[in-house]
Amino acid sequence: MASATVNGLTVGYEVIGERGRPWVLTPGGRDGRDTPGLRELASALAERGHRVLIWDRPNTGESDVCFTGASESAMQADVLAGLLAHLGMAPAVIAGGSGGSRVSLLAAARHREVAAALAVWWISGGVFGLLSIANHYCGGSIRAAWEGGMEAVAALPEWAEVLERNPGNRQRLLEMSPDEFIATLECWMAAYCPREGEPVPGLPDAEARSLGVPALVFRSGASDVHHRRETSEHLAKLLPDARLVEPPWGDGEWHERQAARTAGTAPGLFVRWPLLAPILHEWAADVLPAS
Repeated sequence: MASATVNGLTVGYEVIGERGRPWVLTPGGRDGRDTPGLRELASALAERGHRVLIWDRPNTGESDVCFTGASESAMQADVLAGLLAHLGMAPAVIAGGSGGSRVSLLAAARHREVAAALAVWWISGGVFGLLSIANHYCGGSIRAAWEGGMEAVAALPEWAEVLERNPGNRQRLLEMSPDEFIATLECWMAAYCPREGEPVPGLPDAEARSLGVPALVFRSGASDVHHRRETSEHLAKLLPDARLVEPPWGDGEWHERQAARTAGTAPGLFVRWPLLAPILHEWAADVLPAS
């Protein structure tokens, strides 16, 4: 697999498709580019004539770990902008879901030159949703560092993949001061705290209103407590050139996935993403000049 050095970090990536309009896809959570559904969506877009970047964000997959910046999403957005420029794929259609939607939004807002258009779905929002993911991403690592130092952090299951796929990441963790690590993750945790006029962490309403690229926003389902419907609807109203559409999986998809997970038969979180390909392709053809 290919890698590039961006902002001093080794970043793993892959480009699917040899020519056509550049796209980049970013999953959520701390999932890397091999998460089920992501590569399939990239391949489906490539079959329609696009060139698609999938990548491991810092702290995912085979990329380096990194604990700098006001938030993890902002740090990853800056790396994404650098990676697109490094690969000569800017401006690109920047697309992602859940945590990947947040990274995509911040990349487009902080680095306007790399964004030709923006497509997002499963946008995290709501008091419960945001505070839940703050604790999910940061709480366990903070407690481990507090109680057992960086050796305890390195032993956590949530970091197992990045340590296995990039052995140098273990030493990077162990070299950090526990106090510095805790301070960074508490800062990242605070970034998720709901704020008036900032439904998407790190993206104030005023910045969203000034984001001058075509945008496609998939409405979240009413059953999804972590990716609230009103967050997607509010964002679509803020973005000056946005189109709000229904997702291809229907409103009950979140409940179906939760039930399957309880039964031990849950597919990967992103396994239905290939269903987005025709919608994304037709929208891009409609709002962007021919590549």
